[in-house]
Amino acid sequence: MKRCLFGLTALWLVSMAASALAQTDQPAIKDDFKPSSLNQPGQEYPQVNSQGYARFRIMAPQAQSVSVGLGGRGGTALARSESGTWTGTTEAPLDEGFHYYHLTIDGGTFNDPGTLNFYGSTRWESGIEIPAHDQDFYALKNVPHGRVQKVLFPSKSMNTCPRAFVYTPPDYDKDPKVRYPVLYLQHGWGEDETAWSEQGRANLIMDNLLAAGAIRPFIIVMAYGLTNDVKFGGLRDFDIKPFQTVLVDELIPYIDANFRTLSDQAHRAMAGLSMGGMETKTITLANLDIFSHIGLFSGGTFSLEDVDKTPGFRQKVKLVFVSFGSHEIENPRGGRGMFGGDPKANEDALKKAGINSAFYVSPNTAHEFLSWRRSLREFAQMLFKD
Repeated sequence: MKRCLFGLTALWLVSMAASALAQTDQPAIKDDFKPSSLNQPGQEYPQVNSQGYARFRIMAPQAQSVSVGLGGRGGTALARSESGTWTGTTEAPLDEGFHYYHLTIDGGTFNDPGTLNFYGSTRWESGIEIPAHDQDFYALKNVPHGRVQKVLFPSKSMNTCPRAFVYTPPDYDKDPKVRYPVLYLQHGWGEDETAWSEQGRANLIMDNLLAAGAIRPFIIVMAYGLTNDVKFGGLRDFDIKPFQTVLVDELIPYIDANFRTLSDQAHRAMAGLSMGGMETKTITLANLDIFSHIGLFSGGTFSLEDVDKTPGFRQKVKLVFVSFGSHEIENPRGGRGMFGGDPKANEDALKKAGINSAFYVSPNTAHEFLSWRRSLREFAQMLFKD
């Protein structure tokens, strides 16, 4: 009996020592916090450090509880000081890149007055940027810059004039004889037509690629995909027909009439992130006479079955591009975008069938904008290779 007790005691001591060692092995949080690049002018919080931790501070002297909600990354409870400020740091580092967040104060949902707001989750949300090791490709640099302009185009189907944003390359106004291919680029559920130029930095990605001579100049059109009246749990019931009518019958003719486009199928592409990828796949497969290059960013995949049941696919589609964040691949259920089969196996099958197919995995990211910024960078370099 004593031997048993001795053995159990020894095991307990070993376990406690291992636990203590594991705790001491945890890296300390570095005190090199700096204001997020998305803060409003003059605001010190929120802050981020070199490890990816985020720190928040809110003035709410009458509040009883304050916490920060970071999407699917859980919440961070803030602690109150005697002065009435509430401060807290995330328990773990965040993935690099852009994240939506909001405050919960005594049960109510609010935006952080210290930072800029971005449209996501069907509302304006606060945003925080964790500096990425490869952020140079979407950084603001001293290179020629294109223009992002708002257009209002007539829509008989909607009985109004919806808004779209159009990116034109830096040299667009220099030679009136030059015409350009067009990419129609869609946002995800809960977002709108501002997402790709604000959260996605699409214009800066294009400017930098063009300055490096890595891509052919082309126009990008960003329109609202009519997604947000559908509740998140009912996305499978989404009716694509109203947006397909707006895009194919109204927006594309408007863009071709008002911008110097190459208006043939070979020079028109469509891509989208998440639900925008679902819209892209559905619309392009039904309109292969209109679109030749297709990109799905965390928005499903293309299988050989998709090809075989779509007349003309092999002859008309010049590029199929599929991408995911690595964390989505590791955790398909949590990734929310992994449907349509194994994307790598599908890519291999399409290539064997002679179809120009590409599969890209964004390292160390999930269902988030750094995955999609990187995806746009990769996709853009494959487009319109006449």
